[in-house]
Amino acid sequence: MENFNVEKVTADAVQWIRDWFEVNGKGCNAVIGISGGKDSSVVAALCVKALGKERVIGVLMPNGKQSDIHDSEELVAYLGIPFYVCNIKKAVDGVLESLETSGVKASRQTVVNLPPRIRMSTLYALSQSMNGRVANTCNLSEDWVGYSTRYGDAAGDFSPLGKLTVQEVKAVGKHLGLPLHLVDKVPSDGLTDRTDEDNLGFTYAALDNYIRTGVCEDETTKARIDRLHVLNEFKLKPIPCFEYVP
Repeated sequence: MENFNVEKVTADAVQWIRDWFEVNGKGCNAVIGISGGKDSSVVAALCVKALGKERVIGVLMPNGKQSDIHDSEELVAYLGIPFYVCNIKKAVDGVLESLETSGVKASRQTVVNLPPRIRMSTLYALSQSMNGRVANTCNLSEDWVGYSTRYGDAAGDFSPLGKLTVQEVKAVGKHLGLPLHLVDKVPSDGLTDRTDEDNLGFTYAALDNYIRTGVCEDETTKARIDRLHVLNEFKLKPIPCFEYVP
């Protein structure tokens, strides 16, 4: 992080958002799924800086009851942006019930990944109805090891944080003056009491250092990161297309 100029990076990210909307959505709104964590908070704050709060729409999407929904409510109130609450529980339950009725037993991964995909469908439905463009809120660290859901939180029209590590995202959030407890909030899977780092098997600090320096002192951690990166790299690439040559 010693070479990370947070002031410049923040200013450049704000300008990048402005430029992207000028070309790809002049006059459109930024539509952001607000989880109450650092990534969606920082993306929303950057968009407010770039476009003005009247052009940033927050979408809160609890799956039934969400124990930390107050963090999302605090963030939209802090930024002063319009927001909507779209509970996805009926949609998620409907798909799972449909699978069961069809004779398909949903795997654990299906149950885990379905809500993010329903949330992204919800964001696009709202975006198309409100002259919007959907923000991707993933960061480089998560993308590096595939800790995201393809066509779920990994989707979107523009990605302000896709080249920034977790530590860098936190630095931008603090530079923007966001509430520290949101920026430093420990991310969890939302299903158990396990954190993202528990599930990954290493810390984001170790991962970020490896991404930026190529150095990872623990060989077991290095091997696990490399394995996850290779297994999930396809998520970051365009869909392979058969090249027909007439």
